[in-house]
Amino acid sequence: MELRHLRYCIAVADELNFNRAAEKLHVSQSALSKQIRELEEEIGIEIFERTKRKVEVTEAGRLFLAEARRTLAQADQALQIATRAGRGEIGKLVVGLEGSSTYDLIPKILHTYRSRFPHVDLIVTEMPTLQQIHALEHKHIDVGFLIQPDDLADNIECERLLREPLIVALHQSHPLKDQSQVSLQALAKDAFVFVPQSLGCGFFSLVSQIFRSAGYTPGIIQEASQLQILLSFVAAGMGITLIPASARVFQMPGIVYVDLEPPAPTVDVMVAWRGDDSSPVVHAFLKIVRDNTQKQRLNT
Repeated sequence: MELRHLRYCIAVADELNFNRAAEKLHVSQSALSKQIRELEEEIGIEIFERTKRKVEVTEAGRLFLAEARRTLAQADQALQIATRAGRGEIGKLVVGLEGSSTYDLIPKILHTYRSRFPHVDLIVTEMPTLQQIHALEHKHIDVGFLIQPDDLADNIECERLLREPLIVALHQSHPLKDQSQVSLQALAKDAFVFVPQSLGCGFFSLVSQIFRSAGYTPGIIQEASQLQILLSFVAAGMGITLIPASARVFQMPGIVYVDLEPPAPTVDVMVAWRGDDSSPVVHAFLKIVRDNTQKQRLNT
């Protein structure tokens, strides 16, 4: 018995006429009659009672057709689910997010994805760059937004989304708070609060190189892995810090943001995923990432 046999029976039951059912199914009347007769012989019951004047559904046929309709409905649902899964419209997606990554582009990406794929179970978890790389390798997350990683495993693919200029966060009492721009050399005597090198984020290495180029090594008096905590240190007057320019939207009493003199140093925001991941959900998400990144570049 095949699904087409069930469709044939349902068509005849709906029409109670073999000719009309055959027309509806786009098959010949003789072929339809033969298929139903073979099905009845296979299951050992008469589904239809036929006379020269009419066709009626038998009691056994009525019960059979009720189950046949349910079976076809389930088959159609299975087909729809498979089709939607193949387009990445259903499933689960776990995204890692570096706390100091862009406050502009990534929220737009997540909003666009949620709008277009509302039936995907989207889970966003904040974790530092090094932890994201390990989580990708062990399939704990599917996609990661990273800040300039120092190193990547062989099976991890990575693309740059944007290159952000760095700015300096100062306490509101800082002597340079009213400047439109400051030089790195002007910050040489300041105490800094910064991310620890142990996070495996290339941001630390990058900024260390920036200060070496400026001719000094910054005095780091406090470390924190999350941007909000670093800014709370700045707000408390404990030191200053460098952050990506998009983090300017994060307002906190007691903090002033000032641009660095050009050419301002920059940091790369990256998206990463497993290169052998064939999940339609992941690839649909990456398309949203690339589309939004392209729009961002065109608008800047």
